[in-house]
Amino acid sequence: MTNPNDIDAGRLSILLNELRLPAIKMLWADFAEQADREGWPAARFLSVITEHELAERDRRRIERHLSEARLPPGKTLDSFAFDAVPMISKAQIMAMTAGDSWLAKGANVLMFGPPGGGKSHLAAAIGLALVENGWRVLFTRTTDLVQKLQVARRELQLESAINKLDKFDLLILDDLAYVAKDQAETSVLFELISARYERRSILLTANQPFGEWNRVFPDPAMTLAAVDRLVHHATIFEMNVESYRRRSAMEAKRQRARPPVYATINEAAQIDAPRQLEE
Repeated sequence: MTNPNDIDAGRLSILLNELRLPAIKMLWADFAEQADREGWPAARFLSVITEHELAERDRRRIERHLSEARLPPGKTLDSFAFDAVPMISKAQIMAMTAGDSWLAKGANVLMFGPPGGGKSHLAAAIGLALVENGWRVLFTRTTDLVQKLQVARRELQLESAINKLDKFDLLILDDLAYVAKDQAETSVLFELISARYERRSILLTANQPFGEWNRVFPDPAMTLAAVDRLVHHATIFEMNVESYRRRSAMEAKRQRARPPVYATINEAAQIDAPRQLEE
């Protein structure tokens, strides 16, 4: 004889599929058993399983947004050397990643400094933290995006391509300085900046200060207009520090030159001998 409970469970499984509630479908039986055993009121049982469903939806959403963000791996705020960039306030960065109101207002973040100073790392780390807090982010090299927009322009789809980027609360444009100096390329970049002005946020990294942007935008009027739109509602970070990559390489070189920690007197003497000869 068929057990009515089995029929009810099978029907519930079908209904939960129809309602697209996979977490509840997977967990309800265990929680129902616990509720029966501990005498939970119905409201508590419903509250527990719906909380798990919402948590699972959040997890899946963050997973999707991380996939579409195209962030470089390993770039987190925990791994960023704030002590090597003393002009950057960790407290300020943490407040920014909480979202505050700057993303809702379409405000921008601009990072300037020489190559190797940590701009890309910090930009990607901010992007990662924002995704984890529920925002949608896209990280891209400026040259790559410009080339895609150029293709869209040739196919008469530029407006549509720019509109599709509206789904991202923050667009991270890495290495502005590497955009080619061609008028056609820089004009599509300018159109993107103009389209997002006061609507969607841009985080931009650049090696050159504003005074040298005429090398990026060959038209002086376009340069002025682009700068004006970017800085109007912007937080600007000047990261003028020695290259992190160069510091790491020099430190590794010094480590190789040091005597072993447990070296014998003879081994240490052999390592120091070339130095003495040079002196």
